[in-house]
Amino acid sequence: AGIAGGADIILLPEIPYDIDKVIRDIKARTEKGKNFSILAVAEGAISKELAALPKKQKKAALAEMKYPSISYEIAAQIEKATGQETRVTVPGHFQRGGSPDPYDRVLSTRFGVAAAQLIIDKNYGNMVALDNDKVVAVPLSKIAGKLKSVPKDSEIIATARKMGISFGD
Repeated sequence: AGIAGGADIILLPEIPYDIDKVIRDIKARTEKGKNFSILAVAEGAISKELAALPKKQKKAALAEMKYPSISYEIAAQIEKATGQETRVTVPGHFQRGGSPDPYDRVLSTRFGVAAAQLIIDKNYGNMVALDNDKVVAVPLSKIAGKLKSVPKDSEIIATARKMGISFGD
């Protein structure tokens, strides 16, 4: 989402960030004549300092956070350090907006038919997913309560870095 949204800095839980590095990157953009920077901050993004804490201390620190999310804390830190107005936008459901194209319509039909077939077959406790262009049933037990993370060495991270996107590390 960060790449698609044109983010200059992407902060992910998998790559703890250094707020000083984030601020340096923003200041460097400003010095180059860029009068704005877009940060994409994932839920669960975490600073290097917080990531280094033992689990119990980290949990306590997160519980005591005075902001509704890490995005607001980062914005306050950036505004204080740079003097630049900083705004936070939480996309929520509108990020998935837009008109469906033919691919979306066909895919949703395939998902609907597969889901209906699971019900007809009384094959409950599954969801449908796309795997190598095939619609497959996936047991909810395989995915429920599990986080899908972005590997630090993934091709998408490497691509973003080559584009000049910072991860604050």
